[in-house]
Amino acid sequence: MASKTTSLSWLLLLSLAASTLLIGHSASQNERKAYIVYMGNKRDEISTSSLYTNMLQEVIGSHIGPESLLYSYKRSFHGFVVELTEQEAQKMAAMDGVVSVFPNKQNELHTTRSWDFIGFPKQVDRTTIESNIIIGVLDSGIWPEADSFSDKGFGPPPRKWKGTCKALTNFTCNNKIIGAKYYRSDGIFEEEDIKSPRDSGGHGTHVASTAAGNIVSMASLEGFGLGTARGGVPSARIAMYKVCWLNGCFDADILAAFDDAIADGVDIISISIGAIGGYLKNYFTDPIAIGAFHAMRNGILTSASAGNSGPGPATISNFSPWSLSVAASTIDRKFSTEVQLGNNKIYEGTSINTFNLKNDMYPIIYSRDAPNTTSEFDLRYCEIYSLDQNLVKGKIVLCDALSDGSGPFLAGAVGAVMQGRNPNSQTRAFPLPASYLSFENGGKILTYLNSTRSPTATILRSNESKDTLAPYIAPFSSRGPNPAAHNILKPDLAAPGVNILAAWSPISPISNVESDKRSNSYNIISGTSMACPHATALAAYIKSFHPTWSPASIRSALMTTADPMSAEKNPDAEFAYGAGNINPLKAPNPGLIYDIDALDYIKFLCAQGYNTKLLQHVTGDKSSCSKETDEKSLDLNYPSFALSTPLSNSISHVFNRTVTNVGSSTSTYKAIVTSPHGLSIKVKPSVLSFTSLKQKLSFALTIEGTIEKQIVSASLIWDDGTFQVRSPIVVYGDF
Repeated sequence: MASKTTSLSWLLLLSLAASTLLIGHSASQNERKAYIVYMGNKRDEISTSSLYTNMLQEVIGSHIGPESLLYSYKRSFHGFVVELTEQEAQKMAAMDGVVSVFPNKQNELHTTRSWDFIGFPKQVDRTTIESNIIIGVLDSGIWPEADSFSDKGFGPPPRKWKGTCKALTNFTCNNKIIGAKYYRSDGIFEEEDIKSPRDSGGHGTHVASTAAGNIVSMASLEGFGLGTARGGVPSARIAMYKVCWLNGCFDADILAAFDDAIADGVDIISISIGAIGGYLKNYFTDPIAIGAFHAMRNGILTSASAGNSGPGPATISNFSPWSLSVAASTIDRKFSTEVQLGNNKIYEGTSINTFNLKNDMYPIIYSRDAPNTTSEFDLRYCEIYSLDQNLVKGKIVLCDALSDGSGPFLAGAVGAVMQGRNPNSQTRAFPLPASYLSFENGGKILTYLNSTRSPTATILRSNESKDTLAPYIAPFSSRGPNPAAHNILKPDLAAPGVNILAAWSPISPISNVESDKRSNSYNIISGTSMACPHATALAAYIKSFHPTWSPASIRSALMTTADPMSAEKNPDAEFAYGAGNINPLKAPNPGLIYDIDALDYIKFLCAQGYNTKLLQHVTGDKSSCSKETDEKSLDLNYPSFALSTPLSNSISHVFNRTVTNVGSSTSTYKAIVTSPHGLSIKVKPSVLSFTSLKQKLSFALTIEGTIEKQIVSASLIWDDGTFQVRSPIVVYGDF
């Protein structure tokens, strides 16, 4: 994950209602910070340069010229980035067209086995169109020399491609990586940053190869995960938009990348990035939601990671109704690392430990017995400089909590043993031999330390084994409910995101700790960042069969064909996994789809309280909110059903949906409903008879009764004997 920053730069979103102005007050009012001025959809008749300059001169003074602009958004929508004082930002916000001001936030970066595990073998039906599919990845860059990105056997880029390769002497695109750009609005780079689309951190390379990497045999992390690495659509092309650096990913850069990606002609956008420490309920103060909205209007689906802030409720960070929100599920591969004590007792923890101590025993010391600080917190986490090097050098250190291991490593320790409540939630590599144990086992090791004159221990190389409980949702995966629209279920679905092996930047340590000298062309990491490109690849796979399908149609196919998951394994039920785990073989042929067009989203936004003037600036057309807009407009034609209600209250609610036939030209679907105790769920009509492809038929789903539990799950399946079109239904108490 990206490191935290104290940056207080701001982002100005320009549209139309100054009443929603949000301005921070921690900085001096005379201090200039970067702001984004967002002006909605592209308007060709406007001279953007003169318009922006006139606005700046009115706010700042006549001496200001176009050279003051840090960025200009003009390819897919309008806007610019400029440095303003807080007072100037307020003045800009009061001008005709301003909708809100919000911080230029720092965001964070939220295989061999995974594709086989979800039933997607190498030998699968593919179309020639797959090689014309372009996946735009917004991330930390890419390592172009990786075998996963070789262009051997690839023809020239598709004719629709309008992008470029913005590179210096250290980076070259090819017929696999057909486009690459980098963005840094403030122009400030860390010493280790590479000023090109090249990936110095590994994350973007991992994500891109998971989605569209070539087939590479004998890939592994120093022997772990050995097998054939491949992306879900290995024939697809990649366009990398580098927006993430060592100190994070900033809103202004994310928005600039969306602007370019849409205009460049990508087919799917993949973004494994999310806000730090919370979410924004206003879609148009969120650069990912803004970018995804304009992408949707241009026929491009945005696949976004749900976030890594779980398992608490309403922690999901990407939840706009026009994007795909992806949770992280496990695969049947797990790693365990044993700690053996001098008394021959062995305790099992988790990590990916590539080191081999050859069973040699070393002294073991408790972190609190080797202080180099008065901070109890730092000692608990074995933070950098918290340990006395003279006391820990050549020893194994027992820490009270999980860290990245850099503290013991830099202090000269031989190894580290960490402890926590849920060690199975984090399987990762450390810069030294390490294992993450439960508090119970950690306590037993501490007892041994305190009862033995010369305690010793060793840490064994990790074992790779099968996780028979998989799939289930990882504890770190962010949960619903949707914080902005309670009747839209988020996340949408789940995909493999735990212990994923994929390509890596060889200059980036596999532990992400700078002084760790181990390098590898592949790495095993976990996160919703890894789940997102699995769903991205499957969306691209569907588009290769159905090039004209809308973003909502592709999302519908992904959701209604997903494999149901177990609420017994996942107490948060649909708020953990949405419609279920992706099913690649079923997804291209869903039978029925729930489509949504741009006008439906406009009506939805009207019902949520956005006004006509604002939406006209966002869309660039004459979209309007009618007086008749009511709660029915909140009922999007979504392929899932969510209803929020006070516990024990009587429920009577009707959902209206329309499905389009994409299966058999003549077919009859019957509704199969599972209704939990306390609820009556009825569908009218209960039979849908189609006489042609693309025919649309509507139905109403009525829920009545009461609930006594916080979350109650049900489902609707439309079944014609060939296709089973499943939608989750969740009724939940107000959070």
